[in-house]
Amino acid sequence: MIQGFQKIVLSDNKIKSNSKQNTVSTHKILKSIGIIFSILILFIIISSVAIYIPGRDLYLSVQKSILVAGDAYDAAKKQDIDTAKDRFKDLETDLHIVESNLGKLSWTKYIPFLGSYYTDAEHTIKASINGIQAVIITTETLSPYADLLGLKGKSTFVAGTADERIRTAVDTLDKIIPNIDAIADKITVVGDELNKIDENRYPEKIGKYLVRRKIIDAKNLFSETANLFLEAKPLLKKIPELLGNKESKRYLALFQNDAELRATGGFISAYSVFKVDKGKIQVEKGDDIYKLDASKNKKYPAPSPILKYHKDVNYLELRDSNLSPDYQISMQEFEKMINESVIGFPKFDGIIALDTHVFVSAIKILGDFNIYGRNFTAELDPRCDCPKAIYELEDYSTKPVAYVREDRKDIIGVLMYQIMQRAFGVSPSKYWGRLFQMFLDEAKQKHVLFYFHDADAQKGIESLDFGGKILPYDGDYLHVNDVNFAGAKSNIFVKHIIKQDINIERDGSIIKTLTLTYKNPSPPSNCNLEAGQLCLNGILRNWLRVYVPKGSSLISFTGSEKENVSYEDLGKTVFEGFFTVKPQGSTEAIIKYKLPFKYTDEEYYKLFIQKQPGTEGYEYNVLKNGKEIEKFILSTDKELELRM
Repeated sequence: MIQGFQKIVLSDNKIKSNSKQNTVSTHKILKSIGIIFSILILFIIISSVAIYIPGRDLYLSVQKSILVAGDAYDAAKKQDIDTAKDRFKDLETDLHIVESNLGKLSWTKYIPFLGSYYTDAEHTIKASINGIQAVIITTETLSPYADLLGLKGKSTFVAGTADERIRTAVDTLDKIIPNIDAIADKITVVGDELNKIDENRYPEKIGKYLVRRKIIDAKNLFSETANLFLEAKPLLKKIPELLGNKESKRYLALFQNDAELRATGGFISAYSVFKVDKGKIQVEKGDDIYKLDASKNKKYPAPSPILKYHKDVNYLELRDSNLSPDYQISMQEFEKMINESVIGFPKFDGIIALDTHVFVSAIKILGDFNIYGRNFTAELDPRCDCPKAIYELEDYSTKPVAYVREDRKDIIGVLMYQIMQRAFGVSPSKYWGRLFQMFLDEAKQKHVLFYFHDADAQKGIESLDFGGKILPYDGDYLHVNDVNFAGAKSNIFVKHIIKQDINIERDGSIIKTLTLTYKNPSPPSNCNLEAGQLCLNGILRNWLRVYVPKGSSLISFTGSEKENVSYEDLGKTVFEGFFTVKPQGSTEAIIKYKLPFKYTDEEYYKLFIQKQPGTEGYEYNVLKNGKEIEKFILSTDKELELRM
């Protein structure tokens, strides 16, 4: 209206300059404009009165909802599930009041320009109500299991031993399946409503506040979270079955020693087979991986990477079979060898891998353990600058002795068993909540990996990124994979710094320079077998593979002690090399390559970095033309959207 009025004024000025004969016409036009303007002013005054009262009510109801939402969030953060449930129900009631007050302004949807904002408000409130209803269903679903999950609440089955409570919980899990579908339905409605909001009708900025970007980010955040739940739904619905509520399940647990890093997280040094029957866990078998290898009735020739980079190894053993960075592929190779060459090995429904980080995290919660006269604690041991539990594991299972020691590595199985006994032998509220959260954190950081035979369960695991998969990605991608071939346990000591310098040329071509620095500041161990000392820190023989977007072209590769090669694997281009790192020494590899796509004038440069399982504390620096723009410790897979 204002723009139209300005155009009319300009037209009038032009008319007035033509001749005096137009004076009467000009006067009439100005008089008409005055009348129209007066009518608009009157309409604005009337509208202000019409909007003020319902607008005030709407504002106040929104403010109250915000306060209630804060209370609900605080209760959820404190893991007080019953209080959170009540507060979320209050929030739902208040949101319906907001919806009612918004309805009083429904006539504004017919006003040009203003109507689109009213429609967006409708979509937002409908999305909010359905989102809160999904949360309420979730809290009502979890409430009966509060005691078992370590949450504050009134569990419906608190009587009996821990085993009895677990059995009762698993027996009732089938009842939550319809709730999962109901939650999914609500989430779908939220997504549909948010997708109807057009962020392009909002300004880029109001002052320094990025209005449009905030809307886009909020929609993207919800989309990612919703998709995560919807993709994990097959796994959630399978949980009762996986816990043996219908028939018992058997799983193979592998201990990966991350002190001797391998492609999927560590050297496979011990195993355990356990059965789950209605949630109750029973360890059936466990031993040193060397004994399992010795029981094979078939020899497998070593593949080329072992022949090329390992030291004096001519056959493929189970302990060395996790060569692929993709955990599922490595476990399928491990399982194939078991089925072909180990007679009478129990059949299992999946493979779960754990590393030393999980043990230390569990000890921090459960307390110290004494096994074979050794004290396993989470305190730092100056002999390795690592938790004492790790030093004791290595000292017992690795250090040469002058006598025959049976079950050299059964200490791992004993420790696993004692951890389980302590965790399941007490009141659930004392440990289980923290252990449950710890286990999720360990899985997120890839210190725990899962591979299930059940296709739906596996699909859900992969959606949560708990399956150690090398993932597809539409954009720049990086995964650095290190394998310690005969370097003692030197990964305890080696520090990693990974710099990637992104250079965007005038035509949009992207040239990346990747600098990998490996430093071992600690003195060497006496690794002479005759000395009988613990050999932790030796020369690291490192097989390096760098996974980048498929179609990337190598420009240069320096620092490799063997001929570097380039090939395709797992949907990526791979640059491969090999080098050694001595104690109190450092090594640097520099890889320069060109990405297969160009950068356009988009707002963000997308980069996805996948963490290698079993690693911790790797420092990543992202630079543009030599100038640092991001620096972080990689603890989980990480997606960056960078301003370039």
